[in-house]
Amino acid sequence: MTTPGSKTAVDWLVSAAPDPDACRWEWERNPLGVALLPAGRHWDVLILPGALGRPTLDVLTRLKGPPGPVLADSGDARLGFFVPAGTASHWLGTGVRGAGRGSWVVVPYPGRDAGGVRWLVVPDGRGTLTDPALLELAMHEAAAREPGGEGWRP
Repeated sequence: MTTPGSKTAVDWLVSAAPDPDACRWEWERNPLGVALLPAGRHWDVLILPGALGRPTLDVLTRLKGPPGPVLADSGDARLGFFVPAGTASHWLGTGVRGAGRGSWVVVPYPGRDAGGVRWLVVPDGRGTLTDPALLELAMHEAAAREPGGEGWRP
């Protein structure tokens, strides 16, 4: 549900495209239900291995307020957390990849199952992103909770 004057998830996502109208037209008609959108303009994506990403998302969802958008690939092998633009170029973390300026991200149409990639947390249309500091803390907590207490290893 959106409030009057607010953007929908689709509006927010296509606003990152070089040609939002062409992106929307193609995206809505693409049988795969996916679009390639550039990272680094409105958001970056930090990509975590699923073994760390799933428990990290669990930690984030217990915190005050929902996290920003989160993508998962097939089988949850990797999760992508949408963070503020510029984060990927400054992120240092073993096993964590960043998609920032110059990268393109496969993004499914909100509410559609695209087969290989899907939303675990759909964009809210307001531009809510995951705070990188909170993401890092959630990653540390998730790693510390691994069975045996040894933490996560890439």
